[in-house]
Amino acid sequence: MNRITVRSVVGGLRSGQNCNSYISTAVPLRPLDGAEFLHSLKGDVSGGFYWTRMMSTVPQSAKTVEERRESKSSVSDDAKKGSDSVVVSDYWGIYRPKITREDVSEWTWNCFMPWDTYKPDLSIDLSKHHVPKTFMDRFAYRTVKVLRMPTDIFFKRRYGCRAMMLETVAAVPGIVGGILLHLRSLRKFQQSGGWVKALLEEAENERMHLMTMVELVQPMWYERLLVLVVQGVFFNAFFVLYLLSPKLAHRIVGYLEEEAIHSYTEYLKDIDSGKIENVQAPAIAIDYWRLPKDATLRDVITVIRADEAHHRDVNHYASDIQFQGKELREAPAPFDYH
Repeated sequence: MNRITVRSVVGGLRSGQNCNSYISTAVPLRPLDGAEFLHSLKGDVSGGFYWTRMMSTVPQSAKTVEERRESKSSVSDDAKKGSDSVVVSDYWGIYRPKITREDVSEWTWNCFMPWDTYKPDLSIDLSKHHVPKTFMDRFAYRTVKVLRMPTDIFFKRRYGCRAMMLETVAAVPGIVGGILLHLRSLRKFQQSGGWVKALLEEAENERMHLMTMVELVQPMWYERLLVLVVQGVFFNAFFVLYLLSPKLAHRIVGYLEEEAIHSYTEYLKDIDSGKIENVQAPAIAIDYWRLPKDATLRDVITVIRADEAHHRDVNHYASDIQFQGKELREAPAPFDYH
């Protein structure tokens, strides 16, 4: 292959043609200035020259090179000023574009983008309950009731801390299910019916619930320790359960979400009664759920509860599909169904 390339280049030079006609990813050698030569010592250098990799057959324009130099100088200036922003090398050519809101103000969040935000559907029926019919249903229902007992004893009516702990657990099933379905799709060369994306979306949504609750409730050291223990046990247990019986795993998650709806309803009762102060909503919640600027804690808990109701429906639906003897990929997944 190398001999063919060399012959092509030599043939092009003999006929007076530009070597770019033969090598689509390279431009002619050019001398380096002092700064560029020192910078390029980390790459492929030969006698003060180097090959510039490109994605087309057109050489870099002088304007593009000048823009890159200006970018480098601006980064250096920021570093000299001692700004708080993270300064990284532009070697990889990776830059985050400037993102603005609808009112042209700058988007400040890195953990989610404007296209990840949404207005929750608050019209969802909160009272729906899957009545246990089979042995597996009853097993799932009773398991969730048993799991709730230590939470009631430990947190009692401290619903802020309770919600924080709940979200550290609720964000696990989606990521576990998404990973295992992803691997199954790779092994069997089959499409997932969109369920990989749907479950990962659920996990991300639950994680955003946690990020919001952390803004409202700062966990104590022993609560952080409890999270480590609970997450370690629950992740591994749910992983094994999903391998053995996905339909049982989804049914358990459906009942967990029903308990979450109940917990957030009690949270709202304490806010309405004045036991919990109805403080200003965190900025992250206002942007993520597109809430009004004057939104309060009650508004945040209301939209989180609606999300949990949607997760309840998705997981009971997934379990029903498999109880009918079908695979998830046979029924299209509900996208953007928070």
